[in-house]
Amino acid sequence: MKFVKMQGLGNDYIYIDAINQKIENREELARKISDIHFGIGSDGMILICKSEIADYKMEIYGEISKVRAAVKAWKKEGLTVGFVPTMGYLHEGHKSLIDAARKENDRVVVSIFVNPMQFGPTEDLESYPRDLKKDAALCEAAGVDIIFHPEPEEMYADGFCSYVDMNGLTTELCGKSRPIHFRGVQTVVLKLFHIVTPDRAYFGQKDAQQLAVIRRMVKDLNVDTRIIGCPIIREDDGLAKSSRNTYLNGEERQAALVLNRSLKAGKALVDAGETRACVIKSAITAEIEKEPLAKIDYVDVVDFDTITPVEKLEGSILVAIAVYIGKTRLIDNFIVEK
Repeated sequence: MKFVKMQGLGNDYIYIDAINQKIENREELARKISDIHFGIGSDGMILICKSEIADYKMEIYGEISKVRAAVKAWKKEGLTVGFVPTMGYLHEGHKSLIDAARKENDRVVVSIFVNPMQFGPTEDLESYPRDLKKDAALCEAAGVDIIFHPEPEEMYADGFCSYVDMNGLTTELCGKSRPIHFRGVQTVVLKLFHIVTPDRAYFGQKDAQQLAVIRRMVKDLNVDTRIIGCPIIREDDGLAKSSRNTYLNGEERQAALVLNRSLKAGKALVDAGETRACVIKSAITAEIEKEPLAKIDYVDVVDFDTITPVEKLEGSILVAIAVYIGKTRLIDNFIVEK
């Protein structure tokens, strides 16, 4: 029996070609082959099988060349490609992006890459949650064709010194307290676009400033990819889905509900006809300050296209907040069209 063993971020899997080989007693084989004492040893076994919706159920690639080869083959057949860039530890918010990509494209690629370039020296790069096994299961169930899961060395070769930067849109909101963040985001996203060459790429509205920055970068640099923004997915109690929610203990998790509660207070004013940004900001700030565990990073009202502060709500407006709950920094927002 021929197989390949692949490893990344602490997880390893055994991949077996079940198209050209007859594999019997699959459950028993998975148990035996994954046993570290009596088998090869792995976190699980993945069979490459025939599928009714794709040539293969799913592939996980760590090499740029393999992703490029697969995408070129698809495009040679005239197939469209949807792309969802992520840092992993996937949840229902990511799945909503994958579902949108699956609906609108013939093939779907998801990248799982914790990008070191977008983390500051005191931020949570090392502690950022990772679970490739769980992520792979979610992606396969959602109909993803390829997971691109590179190591940092694959994305940033020795001597790497080329970056994508932007004036204006990256200086407000998150850019104030995370000055290198968006340079890292833009650089890795543009690299991923060059690798995957997607027809459409999907980003969540929760990271609204990132969405605005990527749209501007694509426009300015003539990238032939359509950027699709998707709605915020929330928990039943209103907290926006986020991989960083896992950092919260029970008391902090309850305190974090102040983010959505404060935005509802601001949105109620907008719905009632209020157009003064200062009034909306004051209402949101007052609600957050009622929570002892909350520390405000920012509460801002900006033009959604340019991410510049406004005094009056006109056009496309982003009302955005960043709040520390304990040591965990959470963001949330709503968008108004006037």
